[in-house]
Amino acid sequence: MTPSEIQSLQEALKSDFKMSSIRLREGEHQFGLAKAIASFQLELYFPDVKDIIKRLYGEKKASDVQLVRKVQTILKKMEKSNIVKILPKKRPWELQKYTLSSFKFQDIDKNLTVLATEQQIKQAQDLLDSTLSRLQETSTGRTGNVKARFTALTLALVVAASYAMIVWDLVQPAINPIIIASAFSIAIMGSVVLGIALSKRDFHILRK
Repeated sequence: MTPSEIQSLQEALKSDFKMSSIRLREGEHQFGLAKAIASFQLELYFPDVKDIIKRLYGEKKASDVQLVRKVQTILKKMEKSNIVKILPKKRPWELQKYTLSSFKFQDIDKNLTVLATEQQIKQAQDLLDSTLSRLQETSTGRTGNVKARFTALTLALVVAASYAMIVWDLVQPAINPIIIASAFSIAIMGSVVLGIALSKRDFHILRK
């Protein structure tokens, strides 16, 4: 999920009754669309107009251009009435995706409409928390892998440079034992540290 999707879902899950300037009662087109969007949103999914039509009317109806336009018009009215939000597109050619601003509304006739039970909202919140936790763990793991690879590469370069220094000194007319001893010590230490780092990384991967 994108940051905007996560934020929209969190706001909807925590929101109380919101005022709406249109009717939102069972039997109205708006109610059916809102109920369909709610069912997607409780699954942490943000539907486009064709997703909504498929869930309400079946797979074949999603290719009905007139129906798609009609539903888009109603969704636009629902957006102006503060019921749905249109999410930013990830790619320009994609269909717009929709999310509810809340699961609870008071419509123009003062009717209270609840599109998800407290239990459903709690389950969706738990699922969202679990998803965010996994995303955080994945991000942390990737950061750790990058750091480990950078450290290993640095150590490998140090070892290579040390051995190069030894070879360079050996081909000189006058060999400098201090350079050889220092470079050799650095090469040995670097090799040991690199070996330890690689073994720990391999062990960590195997343990996972």
